[in-house]
Amino acid sequence: MFSNMFPLAAGQATRHARRVYVGGLPPTANEQSVATFFSHVMYAIGGNTAGPGDAVVNVYINHEKKFAFVEMRSVEEASNAMALDGVIFEGGPVKVRRPSDYNPSLAATLGPSQPSPNLNLAAVGLTPGSSGGLEGPDRIFVGGLPYYFTESQIRELLESFGQLRGFDLVKDRETGNSKGYAFCVYQDVSVTDIACAALNGIKMGDKTLTVRRANQGTTQPNPEQESVLLHAQQQIALQRFMLQPGALATKVLCLTEVVSVDELKDDDDYQDILEDMRIECGKFGALLNVVIPRPNPNGEPTPGLGKVFLEYADVDSSSKARQGLNGRKFGGNQVVAVFYPENKFSEGDYEA
Repeated sequence: MFSNMFPLAAGQATRHARRVYVGGLPPTANEQSVATFFSHVMYAIGGNTAGPGDAVVNVYINHEKKFAFVEMRSVEEASNAMALDGVIFEGGPVKVRRPSDYNPSLAATLGPSQPSPNLNLAAVGLTPGSSGGLEGPDRIFVGGLPYYFTESQIRELLESFGQLRGFDLVKDRETGNSKGYAFCVYQDVSVTDIACAALNGIKMGDKTLTVRRANQGTTQPNPEQESVLLHAQQQIALQRFMLQPGALATKVLCLTEVVSVDELKDDDDYQDILEDMRIECGKFGALLNVVIPRPNPNGEPTPGLGKVFLEYADVDSSSKARQGLNGRKFGGNQVVAVFYPENKFSEGDYEA
């Protein structure tokens, strides 16, 4: 799936400068999840310099020693990836280094050896020279958690507002049981106060959540931070979730980052979009149905607004469509294509 995109001779000659070492991987990591994650974070920080498509062309994992070699398309992209040291992958920071066979003097003749100074590291919760963690003014205290809540349940609740840079459920040292409170930091700090306001005071069983900044009175996040950062992180999280083992292919595909709400209001524009989708997406196989939820005239929320649903006659066609559409640039955005539960689609449930 991640075939080498370079001619053999040229690829071998530059390979030592196109690979990066990634250490500290969790046991659940696999070639697919590592490739997807690093391709998305490279796109999010503006590190892709070799044109459209994924930056990662190959991944080798040593599961016993918990490290991987991630091969990029170009020397420049590998150098940009070095700025990702400390990025949070599946709940913990990973080390990004040059491999032992890296030859600095030879690599200097092949392309840039340092990351671009213009990378948008804030998109993945990093600053130049930083590593991920739970320190800083944007750390959130989450108290009043039911003791029976698992880490995954709490993370799922918190990540409904965006991807986490760090998370720590405080446990009793002797029993290992939850003490009922946790700390977290979001990768996009602009959602910190939004999450606090939304979660604070919520009833959970017989308890009430207390959610606030751990250090009250600290500097507020920059209100001008672009929302595209949050979108990028949500796409990363969505891709990682959909590629977990057990995520089965279905005949229904869900696209996001394809249409805007304004485009769906006008009847003529809406019909044009439907027809374009039928033609373009019908190239991958027998397309039975296209559903694009429209905004309600009365202003009430519309389930699935902003999504496009494609129903194919068979899984083979939907799989080809996902491969062809996922990651494609559309109107300046990167399309996310994921499989959607067939039973939910048939019931008209577009919020699964």
